[in-house]
Amino acid sequence: MTEDLTLDEVRTRIAADIAANAAFDGWGDAARDLAAEMAGIDRDIAALAFPGGAVDMIDAWFAAIDTAMVAALPAETLATMKIRERIRAMVEARLDAAAPMRESLRRAVSILAMPQNLGRGAALGWRTVDLIWARAGDTATDYNHYTKRGILFAVYASTLTVFLDDDSEQHADTSAFLNRRIDGIMRFEKAKAGFLARVEHRPSLSRFVGRLRYPAI
Repeated sequence: MTEDLTLDEVRTRIAADIAANAAFDGWGDAARDLAAEMAGIDRDIAALAFPGGAVDMIDAWFAAIDTAMVAALPAETLATMKIRERIRAMVEARLDAAAPMRESLRRAVSILAMPQNLGRGAALGWRTVDLIWARAGDTATDYNHYTKRGILFAVYASTLTVFLDDDSEQHADTSAFLNRRIDGIMRFEKAKAGFLARVEHRPSLSRFVGRLRYPAI
């Protein structure tokens, strides 16, 4: 019974249909109302589910795409891959999920690029890259947690720009671009690990001074 749905369930139920309608009607009331009618949900209830308008609708759709990405690559599948392969596969799975509604995605990106929506857009992007790294097996809690996600955020944003204008067969140009960027991330992580290992074994000036002040008895 649609009358018994919570607002969260309403958002989940109609997010993809709103996105499909947004290709023609834009991310507005018309797309939302039509999606509600298709699902047998009262228009007023649907409006309550998206109090922030277009940005809330986009948020719900992006969450649905993330869910599709996770479903496409269950844990047992990821376990057979190297980390770079996991990241690449998840980004590609997310793009594949959005591909049938690329015009809706283009419009969504334009809305999130508006000055008043930049913060929300960044939060949505961070949510996705955080999910990707977590499912790739990253458990870092120090500054590495943020640097990894910041770098992947930039990679995903640039890949998305290529994807939106990619007319190659099966988005081959996007895949090639992504591969190069993922390789760059891995080279950076390897170089960073080497640098930190070297720094860790360097003599510490503070420890040396401390020993001068407080010699071992």
